[in-house]
Amino acid sequence: MSQSKYECHITVTDPNSDACTLLSNQSQHSKQTIKQAMAKGAVWLSRGKYTQRLRRAKKSLKAGDQLHLYYNADVLAQTVDDAQLLLDKGDYSIWYKPYGMLCQGSKWSDHTTINRFVETHLTPQRPAFIIHRLDRAATGLVMIGHSKTTTAALAAQFEHRQLDKQYRVILAGEFPLEPQTITTDVDGKSACSHAHLIEYDAHNNRSLVQVKIETGRKHQIRIHMASIGYPVIGDRQHGGAGEGDPNLQLTACFLDFTCPLSQEKVHVVLPEHLQPQLSDL
Repeated sequence: MSQSKYECHITVTDPNSDACTLLSNQSQHSKQTIKQAMAKGAVWLSRGKYTQRLRRAKKSLKAGDQLHLYYNADVLAQTVDDAQLLLDKGDYSIWYKPYGMLCQGSKWSDHTTINRFVETHLTPQRPAFIIHRLDRAATGLVMIGHSKTTTAALAAQFEHRQLDKQYRVILAGEFPLEPQTITTDVDGKSACSHAHLIEYDAHNNRSLVQVKIETGRKHQIRIHMASIGYPVIGDRQHGGAGEGDPNLQLTACFLDFTCPLSQEKVHVVLPEHLQPQLSDL
């Protein structure tokens, strides 16, 4: 009997077999269910030393190939809002990533990742390479590469801090009028964030703050803001979420970088209606 969470691994002995039939027989899921799981990135093919997702039900197999099914009904049922294209330069593009969309898939699926969304929605169709990441709960600007050369060039700007990325966050409490620099270590590693107040809502005791980070530690902004007593609204990990609070109010709003194609300076601003607003809460 099929299960809601299940994995199986099959070594192909008959090259005339097809992946859907083999996995359906082994897992007792229908062929249609296997095809849907395949489209969402839950089926993998190992051939020699290479393992990659298998998406085509008709792909010819060879004796010795290995098929892997990682079936999780809850994961495969997940949905997210669409990403929005903001800038397309051919070899790279810039998108708005909505809440809940991932920047990295797992063995169980990749259908809710931004790179998979880009691969299946961008015209003309191109490969999509992640250059930098945003937390699942964060929103805002994400840059995607479409050629390996351009992806490497943009990734190098991130690595060498030649790219300026700034965020806007809504914090609990009245943030100081003076700009703040926070240097608390994150996970034992040095980290530096600069923050300044944009607007204060006295009625709800919340502050709209702009943050620039010099280092890119995981959850850096969330940890730094909480460490000085102003947690990000909606942050369920670091103390900024109360009952009935909205999603995480942390958005990447500004990007400044050098275009690797034209060598010109580029300044990208997230449209205002996609930025966090005190009036929306």
